[in-house]
Amino acid sequence: MIKTNLKAKKRLFAIGAFLMIGLHSSNQVSLANTGKVRFFATHEIPPAAPSISSEKNVLLVGIKPYLGKGSIDNISSPSLRLVSNGRKMTLKDADGVIRKAKEINIGWGSKELLNPKIFVRKSIGPFASFESAERLAIDLNEQGIESTIAHPLDWEVWVSGDIEIPFSVKSTYEKIKVSKTVVPYLHVNNRKISLKGPISLKAPDGLLWEKGTYLGPFSIQSDAYGTWTLVEHVPIERYLNGVVPHEIGASSPEAALAAQAVLARTWALANSHRFKVDGYNLCSDTQCQVYKDPSKANEKIKTAIKKTAGKFLIWNKKPINTVYHATNGGVMASMDESWAINPVPYLQTRLDGPKYWSRKIDLPLSNKKYLKSFLFSDSEAYGSDHPLFRWEITLDSSALAKHLEEAQKVGSSFYPNKVTVLTRGGSGRVTLLKIDGKDGAQIFLELDEIRRVLSQLPSTLFLVKEIKEGKWLFSGGGFGHGVGMSQSGAIELAKNGWTTKQILSHYYPKTKYGFLP
Repeated sequence: MIKTNLKAKKRLFAIGAFLMIGLHSSNQVSLANTGKVRFFATHEIPPAAPSISSEKNVLLVGIKPYLGKGSIDNISSPSLRLVSNGRKMTLKDADGVIRKAKEINIGWGSKELLNPKIFVRKSIGPFASFESAERLAIDLNEQGIESTIAHPLDWEVWVSGDIEIPFSVKSTYEKIKVSKTVVPYLHVNNRKISLKGPISLKAPDGLLWEKGTYLGPFSIQSDAYGTWTLVEHVPIERYLNGVVPHEIGASSPEAALAAQAVLARTWALANSHRFKVDGYNLCSDTQCQVYKDPSKANEKIKTAIKKTAGKFLIWNKKPINTVYHATNGGVMASMDESWAINPVPYLQTRLDGPKYWSRKIDLPLSNKKYLKSFLFSDSEAYGSDHPLFRWEITLDSSALAKHLEEAQKVGSSFYPNKVTVLTRGGSGRVTLLKIDGKDGAQIFLELDEIRRVLSQLPSTLFLVKEIKEGKWLFSGGGFGHGVGMSQSGAIELAKNGWTTKQILSHYYPKTKYGFLP
């Protein structure tokens, strides 16, 4: 069952042109004074992104979302400052306005709509991850219910307001009136020149952005929430220059870098629908793969990418969802230990170390006694030199309460007095955590929601005990969700002479490494 937090919903829709005008129980919206019934769209559908790149296999990566989001409420929104790395850039909007300069500044304002727009939907969420939101969307689709995955600030699933959804799926019925729209304009010699999107930007020597250089080309385009996004149109092989070094580290051995390149390429293709609702493919932060400053890729990284060019990990003739993480603490997790999704045969619970060491470990680690021995004994697992291979975190009642309140789980009066692990997966990872309050209230955190809410915990592979009243010690292992390749493990294996193919086969058994059919 998915529970909707109304306080969180109000926060999510405080952006852009969204104005809540009521929650209703009816599934139909009537036109005033006509007696007719009309069904409304669930959201604003952004115009198609311009085709501005002549290269093949281009990804659209949102490198700055939610631009202009304060303008509707007459709150100053930071301008978009675009600076060239050399020659003049060329900006062109949908009405043919052209601006050539080494620096271009775009401001944001609001404009009243002559005919306000109405959007009506049933909103489900928020979800801790895209993966969990997509699992629900797939379940609904199997029941003949169309839905949209969106990310206004957290992940949500939107269903048309006139469609009946299963009673067990809790949703909020929302009728949203858009009476203003966010409009971009150029700052030129103390004048404001209105722009119409989508807007294209070409920077022949690259765009200086967030202490890096991005080659583009770029578009500035509206999204599904009434705001705008700066998008880079980047070929997938060049995209890897901005992912591989920031995910695994530029100094990693060549075989590990090449493995990371294959995973990043496969993940990008398998997840290219992630921001479909907003008219682009991927984001640049941890909701996707970290993508920044591709100009910093050294020759070692470029060689690793080039040697694996066009190669993917494949299952049933499709690219797999190649999730990966920093360190698994010595044991790999299955998919359904981290997200509310179906398990897959190539990502199952397994120990991550040499066979002679693995034979010494008692399984399953869902057994608390076995898990305690595993976490507190010397380990010969791959990647055990990572600083977060083993860790301890102390949280008191006030810290727990703050995390829960920030995640919109409780109000300011909630005071935790008990923390209990209810269920674990086969790898020992916590899949359901209960937090009791002094007032009798109980909060349940499940799967990826545990780390999203209790963000100080490096992983869900932990034991917890109360060390004194109102204070708990979390003793655990690993950093990340634990599914797929452990980057620290891959680095050790590469140092020990394993090839890229051997590393990938170890972490993703039964998959095929090669070109897509």
